[in-house]
Parts: sequence; C-alpha cells; structure tokens
Amino acid sequence: MTQSPSKAAAIGRRPVLVTGGAGFIGSNIADRLARDGHDVLILDALVRPGVERNLAWLTERHPRRISAVEADIRDGTAVADAARDAAAVFHMAAQVAVTTSLVEPMADHEVNVRGTLLLLEALRRRDKPAPLVFASTNKVYGDLADVALVRERDAYLPAAPAIRQHGIGEDRPLDFHTPYGCSKGAADQYVLDYARSFGVPTAVLRMSCIYGQRQMGTEDQGWVAHFAIRALEGDTISIYGDGAQVRDVLDVGDTVEAYMAAWNRIGAIAGRAFNLGGGPANAISLRQLVAHLEDVVGRPVETSYADWRQGDQRYFVADARAARAALGLRAPKPWRSGVADLVAWLAAERGIDLAPARREPVRAGAA
Repeated sequence: MTQSPSKAAAIGRRPVLVTGGAGFIGSNIADRLARDGHDVLILDALVRPGVERNLAWLTERHPRRISAVEADIRDGTAVADAARDAAAVFHMAAQVAVTTSLVEPMADHEVNVRGTLLLLEALRRRDKPAPLVFASTNKVYGDLADVALVRERDAYLPAAPAIRQHGIGEDRPLDFHTPYGCSKGAADQYVLDYARSFGVPTAVLRMSCIYGQRQMGTEDQGWVAHFAIRALEGDTISIYGDGAQVRDVLDVGDTVEAYMAAWNRIGAIAGRAFNLGGGPANAISLRQLVAHLEDVVGRPVETSYADWRQGDQRYFVADARAARAALGLRAPKPWRSGVADLVAWLAAERGIDLAPARREPVRAGAA
C-alpha cells in the first residue's frame, strides 16, 4: 500500500503533500483535496493504532489521486524527497499527546521540532518555496491559570465579560507548559519565522478540540471521540479533574474548510497565526458532553474521577473572529448535532445498534 519516496506515484506531479495524512485531521484533508481534483502525497509513519484503516479508506476512494510514503517525519531524506515537487504542504504529522511528552520528552522534541525544521528547510531550499499550513495547538498559551474563573453549574466560565463573550485571542502571550507545549510552541514559532526570515509562505492554525469522523480517540488525545466510544461500548469514562473544565469543540468538516481557505489565501495571510475552534457557541464542559452522550446513546454513562493532569487548562475557548474574517469561514456546525453525527459514525464502524432516536432535552448548564 505504501511506497518508498523514490517510487511514490505522485512525486513529480506536483502533488499536495499532507504529512500525517493517515491521521484524523490529515485523512480528512487528504480526502477533500482528492475530491477537489488534486493529486495528494501522504507521508506518514503509520505508528498510531487505526491509521492504516484511514489510509486504506483513502486509497480505496481515490486510487488515482492518493499516493503514500511510509516514512517518519524525522527522516530528512524522505521529507526532502516528498517536499521537492509539492504544490503545497499541510503539516499535520506530530507527537500529539501531553502524557507521552512527559514520558519521552526527547522523542516529542525530535518529532515536533526537528521534524518541522526538516520540512521547512526542504521548502526553503527550493527555488520557489511551496506554501505550508501548520497544525498548532491551544497549548501554546499554557494553562491560563491567571484567567479568573467562576463555576456555573457544570462548567467553568471566565469572570471577565470580554473573555466570556469571545474567548482567548491571538494577543494572548505565549506560555509553553509541558514538553508537548514546548515542542509544538517551538515549531509554531519556527513556521512563522520562516515566513519572516526566508520568505516561505506559511500560516499557523492553533487548534482547540477537533472532533469528527475518522477520529481514533484515546484517553490521551481526541477526548470527544474517546468519550463517545466509551459511551457506545458501555465502558466507564475516566475524568481527570472535576469535569467542569471547558473546551470549544469544532467539527472536522469546519476544520478542513479552514485549512483549505488558509492555502487559498496564503498570499494575504503568510506569516500569521490564527486561533481555530468552535468559539463560545460550541464551548462545553466534560460533564456536559457526558450528559449529551447519554441522550444520544439512550442510556446512562458511568464516570470515574481522578486528579487533574499536568498542564491541563480549566478553560479554553478560542476567539476565532480573526480566522473567520481573514479566511472567510462560515459559522461552525452546532456541537450537539456534530457529536450525534460522530456517535452514529462510530456506531456504524463498530457494528453497534443505537437506541431509537428520541428528542434530546436541553439540560441545565448546557452550552
């Protein structure tokens, strides 16, 4: 299924390169590009459980558009070969878990920082560098411990009216916490600086919580899908902290639209970073998601609680107004219908029959 860099069919045809293209967001980007008529080259180490299924799905859907190289982002030769003729690059390959970074900080650095630099250098050496859109994270802002919060029902909310109304903006100072935050933050800044120092057309999307089809959620990363899988299978959901921590969630379809828009408008936005999330209208606590999942699956969901995890933010909601304005983005999909769609997809993938659909009540404290 996968090929060496020298034999990948798309190399030499000016494909769009998607690093980490067999992963959750990467596979959705690759699918969209192929549907739009682009040749796509995926570079992926295929080390995360389940990504082979995403790659098989892509190659079955687009056998003449999708080519794949099984290689690590730390392999400078493979990266240079893949980037040599790329028309554009979506850089999604990463070590994605805070917990893993705390166990293996050196490996986290090698993947997220050195891998990104290898890719940037490959583009810089070209006569005309291809544009690159980078997947960054809200973790570049640290734990936001200085943001005063009040708890209302099942959710923490900012005391400051402006933050409560709009969320956290790009003017927030960077404050890297945990090795993961440091590595992604360093890569984020390298990507922006290559636009300043070398004229490589780059843009950064600092993502909040993305969810949707093709997500292999685990306890360490992809919490919306992880909660949904546990609820479907009747397993207990482990919550770290009190469950009132709030995130804004964004459907992967809206996320892909943002990446496409960033590429299409790279001339206007090169060198800029944008916060990307569902915003206040799609801000939910872990407890609120569990309550909604009970409605969707039609039965109670068991939960257990443990201590807070290092670097966890009690509140993060992206102020995405700058991204919406600069990229021309539509209003995001409402979280209740998006989560219900995800549950239906996960159930179909696992051969699980959902309870008959019923009217979903609006619970107290729901966003």
